[in-house]
Formats: sequence, structure tokens, C-alpha cells
Amino acid sequence: MASDTTVLSLNCGSSSVKYQLYNWTRKEIMAKGLVERVTVGGSFIVHEVPHRDPVKIAHDCPDHQVAIKLIMDTMLHENHPVISDLAEISAVGHRVVHGGEKFAKSTLITGEVLKAFEELYSLAPLHNPPNVLGIRAAQAILPDVPHVAVMDTAFHQTMPPTSFVYAVPYEWYEKYGVRRYGFHGTSHLYVAKRAAVLLKKSPFDVNLVTCHIGNGVSLAAIKNGCSHDTSLGMATMEGLVMGTRCGDVDPAIMPYICDKEGKTAKEVEAVYLKKSGLLGVSGKYTDRRDIENAMDEGDERARLAFEIECYRLKKYIGAYYAALGRLDAVVFTGGAGEMGPRLRLGVLSGMEDMGIVLAPERNKEARSRNHEFEISAESSRVRIFVIPTDEELVFTEDVVAIIEKHYDVHTKFKYSFEDPGYVNRMRDEAYQRELLKKK
Repeated sequence: MASDTTVLSLNCGSSSVKYQLYNWTRKEIMAKGLVERVTVGGSFIVHEVPHRDPVKIAHDCPDHQVAIKLIMDTMLHENHPVISDLAEISAVGHRVVHGGEKFAKSTLITGEVLKAFEELYSLAPLHNPPNVLGIRAAQAILPDVPHVAVMDTAFHQTMPPTSFVYAVPYEWYEKYGVRRYGFHGTSHLYVAKRAAVLLKKSPFDVNLVTCHIGNGVSLAAIKNGCSHDTSLGMATMEGLVMGTRCGDVDPAIMPYICDKEGKTAKEVEAVYLKKSGLLGVSGKYTDRRDIENAMDEGDERARLAFEIECYRLKKYIGAYYAALGRLDAVVFTGGAGEMGPRLRLGVLSGMEDMGIVLAPERNKEARSRNHEFEISAESSRVRIFVIPTDEELVFTEDVVAIIEKHYDVHTKFKYSFEDPGYVNRMRDEAYQRELLKKK
């Protein structure tokens, strides 16, 4: 192992690979970036290094192994080197969306662990296959370092049976694992711990509703610092309106459409996953920026999609407030949660009698992936925060703790970002650049 502990985090989606290289010894981000359009053509990498301008390189990536090799080559490139040899990488952390009931925390990847992830393909058909492809690709390139899996589902293993058991024959749970699992766990964990810091409370003395709003969307009810309930269920379709996913629908729709259009259940499921949500209602758009632009140009279907999303989010926040009984804060994160003041306004308007009062000017200013904001009014009983998520840092800390053999579930393990004095220097510098551009 290199003298410095350097961890590469990989987050493999169906057509993208997000990455970060972190020097744990110096507590510094060395590089981060994203390979987009993997397997679909026109692929490219955007590579960022502190104190340098971002680099964008077009490169065909027909599969995830080529994409991961592109990441390695970019970090080694003589024109913008980050490392001089792959041997400088101490370990690799991989995002795995579905860990089922077998994993309540991150784990070292073995052949048996990979087999367990493959057995869960049917529960996460959009996510687990590319996650496993990414693991195998990285293992081929870096065969001599530890590889660690960080599961989206692990954080939610604290949910009580009243939250995770569905009202279907109990035998389905016993035989087939039919239950609520929840996702975006590393994101909910990170922002919950950061919210406790902003509230100046112990992480296990806070009740929160955390809202991860990206192309995928999930809310979590956090009770005494632990996941008590969450909107995504056995797979990644339930709950809120998403970019292309339906969220909550009447189960009777599936047999009805199968009968009317002669589709199989699998074909209707594919529509639920890929042609529903914002895309299904608007007919055109999955990106909230496109939705808002279309609304302003008079597109009523886009407006309806926006209003349905806001309404559904509002309902869930209200339901989770009731389930928790006491609420310290509502937290927005994820791409649209961090960058969407109009969406946040639409969600929280009308909740003033519940003690949730948005400060409009603060909300407008809160538009950055590099800074934490409070957007609640002085009169608000419930605080409202916008906290950019940092799943890669969670990956890094889990990986380091596992290879150093002192890791445990989050209730028995303290992360660096739980410290009131924690500072992400790279984000701070990026935010200062954003402020300079606004002047």
C-alpha cells in the first residue's frame, strides 16, 4: 500500500461513471469527475482537479471497463497528472444500489458478495447490473487493492417493521424478501449528520425529513438520527414523482393496461421505469430546468408535471412530520434539491401553519452544489436547510475504516463531517469562485 492512503470512489450508473480520488492522509480531494454517455455513444469525461480548470475529453466508451480505464488514463495523463502510477491508489469504493437484507453496512467485496449483488438484479434492474459491471472492470484494472461496496440500502436497515413490511401475504416477505428497502442511503446519512451539526445537536437527537431530489427522488423520515421510514420501496419506483419513474400508482393500473394494450407485466414495468414521472406527464422533459423553461413559455403539460411533483413532495413531508411527531428540520439535497429554488418554494408554500416557513430571498440565493444554506424564516419553528450531498466522502471514510479494521454501523461510528469544525476546502474554493462570477 502507498505511504499515503488514497481512495478512488466509483459510482457506476447505467450510462455514466462518477468518480473521486481522495487523499485520506492529507484530507484532500485530488480529483473528481464524470464520464457521461457510457454505452450510448458520444461519450466524454469531465475531469476536475483543485486549482486547475476542468478538462473535458471526448472518448468513445462502449462499456464500463473502457470508461474506468479512461478515468485512470486521465489521472495519469502527462498534461494534467494527478498520480504518477496506479500503485498510488490504496483502495476502491463502489456504490451498489441494492444490498437487500444481507448488508446493514459497507463491506469488503468478495466473490460471495458479488454473487449476492447479482442475485438482487431483479430488485434493481436499472442499477445493480452496471454497479457490478463497474466493480468487475475496476478489479480487472486494479486487481491487487481492496474493493469495498457501499450500499444505498444499508442506512435504512434501522427502519421498524411497521415501516418496511407491506400489507401483502407475509409469506412473500419470508420467501422472497418482499419489503421496503429504501435507497440513496449514503446521501440521507451525509445530510442528516450535517444537519445535526447545523442544528448544534447530537446526531442521535435530531428528527428530520431529508429530501434527495435528483433524477431519482426519495424522502426519509429520520428519527433520533436513524432512518425510520423512506419513500422508495422494494425497488426504485415507489414514492415520489421522478425524472422517468412513476412513483406511487394504483396497482390495478398494471393489469388494466396489460388488458387494454396487450402488454406484458414486464413491458408495463419498463414504462413505469423509463417513460413515466416528469417525462410521462410532460411528454418531453425529465430535467427540471427544461420543465421550468417550458412552463414559462406556456407549456401546460410541463406546468402540470411541476405541480404534481411539488404536491407529492408536500404530501410526503406532511406525512413524515406526522409520523415523527416532532420535526427539527427539512433538508433538501440532490441536484434539483440543491439547485431548485422554484421547486423548493412550490413544495413548502402553504405549510406555514405547520411551522415550516420559507424565507423567499434566502431560498433564491441558495443555488450551489458547494455551500450549505439555511432558507427558513426567523419565524419558522422547523429549520429548513439546503445541504449539498457528498456521497463520495461517505464512500471514502467507509473504505478507509474497513481497510484499517475499525468500521461499524453509523450508530457506532463517527465520520469526519460530524465535527463542527469540518471544512471541505475544495467546495469552499469553488463557492468563492461562484461568488466572484456573480459580481
